[in-house]
Amino acid sequence: MPKLKTHKGTKARVKITGRGKVTAMRSGKRHLNFKKSGKRIRQGRTVLVLATTEAERIKRLLPYD
Repeated sequence: MPKLKTHKGTKARVKITGRGKVTAMRSGKRHLNFKKSGKRIRQGRTVLVLATTEAERIKRLLPYD
């Protein structure tokens, strides 16, 4: 059986914690921020823990992480 390739785009965007949860940064902070409130931008800094169904799909893209 050949080695599986890691999906590099996914690897750059998500991190798998020690307990196997999948975390990602929240979207919507790159541009057009003048119209967003400070509260909304601050809340965007927090890490998002993905749902278990999405986590299973993403773990298939990162076989060795």
